Amino acid sequence: MNLTVLGAGAWGTALAIHACRHAPTRLWLRDAAQAAQMRSLRRNARYLPEVALPPALQVSTDFDACVAHARDGLVIVATPMSGLEAMLRALADLKADTPGVLWLCKGFQEGTGWLGHEIARVVAPALRVGVLSGPSFALEVARGQPTALVAASSDAALAEQAVEALHDGQLRLYTSNDPVGVEVGGAVKNVMAIATGIADGMGLGLNARAALITRGLAEMTRLGLALGARAETFMGLSGLGDLVLTTTGDLSRNRRVGLRLAEGVPLRQILAELGHVAEGVLSAPTVLRRAHGRGVAMPITESVVGVLEGRLTPPQALEQLMGREARPEA
Repeated sequence: MNLTVLGAGAWGTALAIHACRHAPTRLWLRDAAQAAQMRSLRRNARYLPEVALPPALQVSTDFDACVAHARDGLVIVATPMSGLEAMLRALADLKADTPGVLWLCKGFQEGTGWLGHEIARVVAPALRVGVLSGPSFALEVARGQPTALVAASSDAALAEQAVEALHDGQLRLYTSNDPVGVEVGGAVKNVMAIATGIADGMGLGLNARAALITRGLAEMTRLGLALGARAETFMGLSGLGDLVLTTTGDLSRNRRVGLRLAEGVPLRQILAELGHVAEGVLSAPTVLRRAHGRGVAMPITESVVGVLEGRLTPPQALEQLMGREARPEA
């Protein structure tokens, strides 16, 4: 089975490195200069300099040829959420022998507030689509360290195809028919990582961290159920698993944003220093808007949005959360 990965950020590069151990794989990117550099250096110096590209991995800027390469296999979209719609439209426009499509991005689309499956339903309804998600830092996947992910799609055959293509002794792949829950988990955990980073940066302690993770899971689950997900999904890899990793792992970009916000560094400076997309910054206002639209209470998310927008300082956000009235946990 042939695979093509569209997008050569850290995660796309890491998954392409993994995939080419098992199948002919192409990694597509738009920037010709970067592609030439990657072919010459045999590494992604910009996003994943620590790991060499395998000799078998082909790097290309020819979109049509890369998609044709995977006609009987899988295309994996590894752009940020902001680029997903354009990729799906481009794939739909090919109109012939389009392979199954999975995306890696986690978040809500700015403006529409849509999740990935909602974007696909509108712009590419004929495509066989799904999402690949779970607790995974790109660097560890590229290094071949043990990782478990979930492939979620309403098309069971597509999820099984992902297992056939990617499952091995280093990457364990589970399947799910709840793409809504998997996508909500992947989007909301980034917001909670910012919250936990703020708390850790303020030195609030391990008790506070545990409380934020637990109540963050409750917020994630409430929103997911309101959007049509199943509760058990949030106790799985794309829910609790990804939440724990992103809120506690030092490789988490969203957590680093929170740590720097606690230091009083302006958000614009933090993002410039980061050099990568921190999806939680983009997703937080949309998460809150969709929650309000469904009558779902998400106080942690509301506090994070207040800090990101400059309406609250981290100490004020803490006071706002701790000052809420007592209530039943369930």
